[in-house]
Amino acid sequence: MARSATMMAMILAAGAVTAGIPAPAAAQMAQMVCGERVEIVNALQSGHQEKRMAGGLSGSGGLVELFTGDAGTWTLLLTLPGGPTCLLGAGEAWEGSMPGDNAGDTQPRNTSMPVLSDDLI
Repeated sequence: MARSATMMAMILAAGAVTAGIPAPAAAQMAQMVCGERVEIVNALQSGHQEKRMAGGLSGSGGLVELFTGDAGTWTLLLTLPGGPTCLLGAGEAWEGSMPGDNAGDTQPRNTSMPVLSDDLI
């Protein structure tokens, strides 16, 4: 599957990201795919035609985002404050909202969540 090949490429790229991190932190991050948010989002948009459908803040202040594609693919990301964006999960057969269901509705429903500029989404 093409999605598996892309995920493997992201995993290999994550190894390069961890190169300058102390061993315990690197071991923990080696289990996760992490990188620059803009690069990961661009890969989701161009490689899987996924668009941001939802987002919210975690208890630790991280930004959690759900991306979905018309083909039913989905990806869940966590962007840490001042840190990397990490892949929390990805899959197929998404049954919730799909891109276009809420066209033009980009404002968060929770007013405590920051609004990201369009060039970051």
